[in-house]
Amino acid sequence: MEGRVALVTGGGRGIGRAIAIRLAGEGAKVAISYRSNDDTAGETAELVRKAGAGCETFKGDVASSEDVEALMKGVGEAFGPVEILVNNAGTTRDNLLLRMKDAEFEEVLATNLKGTYLCTRAVLRGMVRARWGRIVNISSVVGLLGNVGQANYAASKAGMIGFTKSVAREVAGRGITANAVAPGYVETELTGTLPENVKEQILGQVPVGRFGEPEEIAEIVAFLAGERAAYVTGQTIAVDGGMVMQ
Repeated sequence: MEGRVALVTGGGRGIGRAIAIRLAGEGAKVAISYRSNDDTAGETAELVRKAGAGCETFKGDVASSEDVEALMKGVGEAFGPVEILVNNAGTTRDNLLLRMKDAEFEEVLATNLKGTYLCTRAVLRGMVRARWGRIVNISSVVGLLGNVGQANYAASKAGMIGFTKSVAREVAGRGITANAVAPGYVETELTGTLPENVKEQILGQVPVGRFGEPEEIAEIVAFLAGERAAYVTGQTIAVDGGMVMQ
């Protein structure tokens, strides 16, 4: 992966931050896109640089065609064409379906699924030209299992899995792989504030009995983004402590 150009959307914090740092550790030049928090994006960039890689941050909305076009132009000017794309940007707007507003459904689909489509389409021509590319889409076990109050999120994450398989079939003969990673419950700022009884309920669904760490997701992403994963494409890998056993 030494010298490859990687773009991590939603890379300012959490799983995206861990992925950016891990790819930097493998020698990639890392671009991070984020939508709103300048401070966390800047902190991530510093951590990536400390890991020994060049890093640039780009602010914008992956659900906007214009913003994605500007993002790709900026990455190209800073590092060159994107060779590794990690579609990690995501959002939630939880509500029971009977109460869900159109805007809650549409916003989640726009960021999670349309954003994945726009970014993938934007990098694909360069990957085809180079006859090399890695696309890793961060889905969720919710896209495999469903979840109460998350019909919008589940639809977006399941859609990402179908999208991944279709892209993989289209470009498999051109040295490009496309895979999805489906995290389970991962230790974040949110899970850290949950009451103990709620944590116990969640962990009752996880055979290994604990939350995952962002770095554990990043390890799988780094493998799929590297040379050794050239024969792996169209797959969805659950990193979930055993919640989904296929």
